[in-house]
Amino acid sequence: MRRLLYIVCALMCALLISPQSAEAQKVAYVDMQYILKNLPQYETANEQLSMISKRWQKEIDALTQEARLLETNYQTEQIFLSPDLKKKREEEILQKQNEALELKRKYFGKDGELFKKREALIRPIQDEIYQAIQEIAGDKKYDVVKDRSADPALIYMSSKLDISDQVLQKLGAL
Repeated sequence: MRRLLYIVCALMCALLISPQSAEAQKVAYVDMQYILKNLPQYETANEQLSMISKRWQKEIDALTQEARLLETNYQTEQIFLSPDLKKKREEEILQKQNEALELKRKYFGKDGELFKKREALIRPIQDEIYQAIQEIAGDKKYDVVKDRSADPALIYMSSKLDISDQVLQKLGAL
């Protein structure tokens, strides 16, 4: 009896609440990958990041190569070296390897230079995109704007809900 009373109360609450929650939300979608691909400033920023990344990688590779060369030389001369000289050469090798690792961390680590550079170059572009999306959403009274390129569960979407081209227009890219 108690269970039946609980079920009836739950159904009545659901019926009372449902008209309010049945009010449809206006939803729109954007494809951030499409938008970014069509923004020249994003391509320029990516090219700059790529060039910087390659330059830094060459520095790291050069240090790594120096460490390998030192190690190769050490391996061939090891038999002729005194214990003190062996220790000195091993320390030199280790120091070069550590320099390469430290440089790699400095440039490509979690909070490294590449991360900071990407943040400095890409963040303003993203902010500009988000501002344009907010303005369009405000003008057209959208309650929700989702990124369809980031939603793997999205199977189908009507093209009339896609506002990516409107965003690009607002940004002056179309």
